[in-house]
Amino acid sequence: MADLNMNPKQMEQLLGIVSAKLGVPAESLKRDLEQGKFDSALKNMKPSEAATFNQMVSNPKMLEKFMSTPQAQALYNKLTGGK
Repeated sequence: MADLNMNPKQMEQLLGIVSAKLGVPAESLKRDLEQGKFDSALKNMKPSEAATFNQMVSNPKMLEKFMSTPQAQALYNKLTGGK
């Protein structure tokens, strides 16, 4: 299994990148995600992408499998600057 533990600085960096890509304020996105609400993130996605995202986050095994792929690890490293 991939080590998905991030320090607070890494989490803030990733949150900033995702919020910019989705066009959602970082604080709003963070609050919603902490509360388990994905509405603000999903409203700016294509319907097919939102459906895939919902399916993945509702299935821990699927999420773990996705995050352990080389592509997901490479994307994570790119988004966080390899930190």
